[in-house]
Amino acid sequence: MRVGSWRWWFENRETGDLTFVQFPNWTLWAAGSSEVLGRLVENDSLLHDMVGWASVGLWVYWGLLELLRGVNPWRRLLGLGVILWELRSLVV
Repeated sequence: MRVGSWRWWFENRETGDLTFVQFPNWTLWAAGSSEVLGRLVENDSLLHDMVGWASVGLWVYWGLLELLRGVNPWRRLLGLGVILWELRSLVV
């Protein structure tokens, strides 16, 4: 397998299968739920702020898990992208 080839990006290093997406784990479920909850609670409330911070924290945690333990380069790059996106949201 050539480094940088299509298969190199998506091959699961543990099984040899191609892995584009994986079944969501608890962190991804929690991050997604916090996004939905953040849209349901009143803006400019303490609960809205707490849910927002929890959401950012969960997305960064999920990104770190993917970056450090992703099964292929695509998953690791996806984790890095999520981390950078969330950090950007804190700055902007």
